[in-house]
Amino acid sequence: MTPSRTTLRAAIGTVCATVLATSVLTAAPAGAAPQAPARTASAARPSAAGTPTLRFTDITGDGGITLKANVFTPAGADAAHRYPLVVLPTSWAMPQIEYLAQARKLAADGYVVVGYNSRGFWQSGGQIETAGPQDVRDASKVIDWALAHTPADPHKVGMAGVSYGAGISLLAAGADKRIKAVAALSGWADLIGSIYSGRTPHLQAAAMLGGAGALTGRPSPELQQVLKDFLSANMAKEQDMIAWGRKRSPATYVDRINANGAAILLGNAWGDSLFPPDQYAAFFEKLKGPKRLEFRPGDHATAEGLGLLGLPNDTWNDSKRWLDHYLKGTDNGIDKEPPVLLKSRSTGAYEGYKSWQDVPSGHHRIALGTTQRIRTGTDSGADGGLIFLSSMLDQFLRMPPMASIPLLPRSAAAVWQSDPYAGGQRVRGTTRLHTTVTPTAADGTLIAYLYDEGPLGLGKLVTHAPLTFHGKTPGQPFGLDLDLAATAYDVPAGHRLTLVVDTADPLYIAQNPSGARLTFSSPANDPSYVSVPVRD
Repeated sequence: MTPSRTTLRAAIGTVCATVLATSVLTAAPAGAAPQAPARTASAARPSAAGTPTLRFTDITGDGGITLKANVFTPAGADAAHRYPLVVLPTSWAMPQIEYLAQARKLAADGYVVVGYNSRGFWQSGGQIETAGPQDVRDASKVIDWALAHTPADPHKVGMAGVSYGAGISLLAAGADKRIKAVAALSGWADLIGSIYSGRTPHLQAAAMLGGAGALTGRPSPELQQVLKDFLSANMAKEQDMIAWGRKRSPATYVDRINANGAAILLGNAWGDSLFPPDQYAAFFEKLKGPKRLEFRPGDHATAEGLGLLGLPNDTWNDSKRWLDHYLKGTDNGIDKEPPVLLKSRSTGAYEGYKSWQDVPSGHHRIALGTTQRIRTGTDSGADGGLIFLSSMLDQFLRMPPMASIPLLPRSAAAVWQSDPYAGGQRVRGTTRLHTTVTPTAADGTLIAYLYDEGPLGLGKLVTHAPLTFHGKTPGQPFGLDLDLAATAYDVPAGHRLTLVVDTADPLYIAQNPSGARLTFSSPANDPSYVSVPVRD
């Protein structure tokens, strides 16, 4: 017999509860903290004596719905003292106990912490509104409740969260002036620029989000229609989908966020399958107040995932230092460190920069001089991998998706190669492709991949990105610019960089008419090239 949806939800909830509750019970004693990385100059602040108090409660959200929540208060807290408040909205499809381990650590160090299940998920009321206005008002309702029912300080309010919780936290910072600091981990600033980059639907990402939402919550009719249009690549509804996503994008409200003045920490992974790093970097550059940007190897939420189990974790360490400085006023030096912190996929070493624009020290241009013609709709074998799995293999084993460059069929894949690099190359930042394309059909999709190709022809994926075009004149060439996902990758000496372009990838919904062809050329007055950001 096929298990019911209720049974599956209960099973997921039981597993999550067991794992997370066990992590809280077996975590280090109150006051203990994992050793900070060598790059961190400050020492851990002594914790309050005793065990923080945990209670579960109901909070009334926007429109009168019930939000299931848990509250940690410091040991010995009383009404005569006020403590900084941190609010933690849950990630997509996660139960309300998601943050118990981190909430306990914060409370042990003198914070009031309220974690709550976002509306529409699990036992919280309402429907899934995908970080819509009701979700933002819910965050303010939770702050209202905490200030009325806990010894929280109204002048020291912060928010933090992973994924969905990160997006809600950023949106709330633009709507609620009481929020003074945010740690937004594996979140988004531009929702459409994340799962619809290059006007190409990200199939696996959207299907995973839709499936997880349906299994653990109650998607709103609006969300159901948007997902239907998205997964069917309904171009008649494209502008409606873009407007829906823009309404839910913190980048839309960056002026409000800047005006409210919250200190913003953004953390993400190089291989995030849901929210690629570039959209966070662009948002970071527009922030005017205190800000910090951190990129590490991994996929969606994997850079901070172990921290949810109470294990040592650099991302959560820095998040706490951020909150300590901007809510408690702790002089821990984080405000004096370079605001951009990158961890190399190749070496695991940290690198600090004063801005995102300063990450590359130059650009290496690879000429794409030979004209190449490919048929569309065929997967050449050059792929971006599978969501979560591929980037996790890269994070833990340094095994990104690979392809044998000599074996790629040239009828389905256009291939250009640089000369081998005698001294290697440190790729840092966003690679840009510029070329001229002549299609035989008005619409089409292409995917560009940049590989680190070794002497035997084995290519390791450095970065990639899709692009879909519409309404072009068949037989008429047009210029094309495509930014590939930002990364930090070291190409070894003796290897070369290889650009591959094909038209099919399991990660994306391609829109290539049957029998269509694409020709890539390099006119004398507008040469084609790949510009690779490098660091000396």
